[in-house]
Amino acid sequence: MAAMTALEHLSTPAALIDTARMARNITLMQARMNELGVKFRPHVKTSKCIEVVRAQVEAGASGICVSTLKEAEQFFAAGITDILYAVGMAPVKLPQAMALRRQGCHLKIITDSVEGATAIAAFGREHGEVFEVWIEIDTDGHRSGVKPEDVVLIDVGRALHDGGMQLGGVMTHAGESYSLNTPEALRAMAEQERSGCVHAAQRLRDAGLPCEVVSVGSTPTALAAQQLQGVTEVRAGVYVFFDLVMANIGVCKADDIALSVLTTVIGHQREKGWAIVDAGWMAMSRDRGTASQQHDYGYGQVCDAQGCVIEGVVMSSANQEHGIVSAADGSRADMSQRFPVGTQLRILPNHACATAAQFPQYHALQATGEAAEWPRFYGW
Repeated sequence: MAAMTALEHLSTPAALIDTARMARNITLMQARMNELGVKFRPHVKTSKCIEVVRAQVEAGASGICVSTLKEAEQFFAAGITDILYAVGMAPVKLPQAMALRRQGCHLKIITDSVEGATAIAAFGREHGEVFEVWIEIDTDGHRSGVKPEDVVLIDVGRALHDGGMQLGGVMTHAGESYSLNTPEALRAMAEQERSGCVHAAQRLRDAGLPCEVVSVGSTPTALAAQQLQGVTEVRAGVYVFFDLVMANIGVCKADDIALSVLTTVIGHQREKGWAIVDAGWMAMSRDRGTASQQHDYGYGQVCDAQGCVIEGVVMSSANQEHGIVSAADGSRADMSQRFPVGTQLRILPNHACATAAQFPQYHALQATGEAAEWPRFYGW
């Protein structure tokens, strides 16, 4: 059993998980997927933590999604076997992927080009390995993938199938949903994601190619989708913790955010209206994702030690190990009386994945008010 530590005895900065909020988030997403009649594959790059992933699987998740092969290795070693590596496969990584498969991992890889498909097929034939490969589809112009109507889609499918690989399906990620902030726009993006990926799958089938899996997903579209006809599974990651970017998008509220950074006030600049804390950008990350949204939280929203939002106060600036806590409106009220040296605060992150990545472990808050240490997988 993990050692328990009282909050006031934790060395700061420390990454905290509010386990009650996390459990609520997991239940919400899984219930939504059950209602829509699809499998749910959580993207575990957000937590990189087996305790978190076990909670997701126990709630009904089917398999996981990772962003590095190191993550795949670590989660496979922890007992998870159904894994999608959801980053385009670089040929240099094929030996690592093959080793995982030969150990019994049901690893799926992806590509979005004829060149990538040809390299995978050539390596597979040379080594007697039949990789399961999904084709990445671009349904929103946000990042990678083949457009659903692009003629190259069929070429990629044939390069895989005729090359002796298992063409497992198609997948897409509606990353452009992160730039939206109304229910109507999110619903429209979810439908665009669904219809585009389903159309790509049908084009492959019409060309005589197999396409069993149709995988879509992002946290905003997963929660906004009205129907998922033709989709077999959904992927989402940040929902397990949520963050301020998601709050700005409108898919959660501040009191749904399960991840925070515990920090301590270490000094003041009274004439500037600053309280200085021991959590800088090395703790919060450099991610300023809310700067381009309707509400800019600086480096994070300030809460008291119990996790209650302190209205009008944010981490406005950060150096490597120092954070500046000040009034959100720029006023220079003296913070020394409000937050004396030694005061513990919690900072809600802009981007949960980026903030979590700064820490080797979490401190999971229990109902007793104590925290259990949960290791976090590190490395690429």
